[in-house]
Amino acid sequence: MAQRCLKCLKFTMCAANFLCFICGVAVLGLGIWLLMNFRMAVLTPSLASFNMANILLVSGIIITCVSFLGFMGALKENRCLLLTFFLLLFLLMLMELTAACILLINESQIGDKVKEELFRDLQKANSTEGMGNWDLVQNKLGCCGVNNYTDWGTNIPNSCCVSSCNGSAAYKTGCLEVLKNRFEENYLTTGISVIVICIIEVLGMCFAMTLFCHISKSGLGYKL
Repeated sequence: MAQRCLKCLKFTMCAANFLCFICGVAVLGLGIWLLMNFRMAVLTPSLASFNMANILLVSGIIITCVSFLGFMGALKENRCLLLTFFLLLFLLMLMELTAACILLINESQIGDKVKEELFRDLQKANSTEGMGNWDLVQNKLGCCGVNNYTDWGTNIPNSCCVSSCNGSAAYKTGCLEVLKNRFEENYLTTGISVIVICIIEVLGMCFAMTLFCHISKSGLGYKL
């Protein structure tokens, strides 16, 4: 009976970690694609490390490494790898909860910082020829300026215009409002995703520790 439970846990962990590994590769690929195609982070240089592309890249690397560790630990019945997998998942969950709390507490300060950075970069672009990043962002988001098209003064770029460049033809909505709206639209989805990830991590820790204990009691697997 113990052997059957051990095999069941082993194959369950292998399958779950293999799926997580595939998801990690997908997240990593999405992060690379965003890094190549979306330049919003260039407009906020001091917050560049917190942009979505970098977050996805780091998350993808972490997910692939940790899931591979769990897969190998279960497949080889290695107690050292299983224990490392458990500790890494526990640390990841603590870091995620800490980051979520920090973001909630400092939400207004982060919003003010983003607005300040966008205005600074817009003024810099308006006084030079460096419009490439703003053109790309405004075309993709269908917005103009930080608050609205008046931020550009009389020098309204072509990326702000629906048909011809005049006040009535420019996009009325600022890029900051569009970003806020998109975040609010996905707020519930983001919250549910975080909860689901935490539940998966807790289950992963439970499976890893249960398999670790079964291997220890049965005397199987590699020793620590």
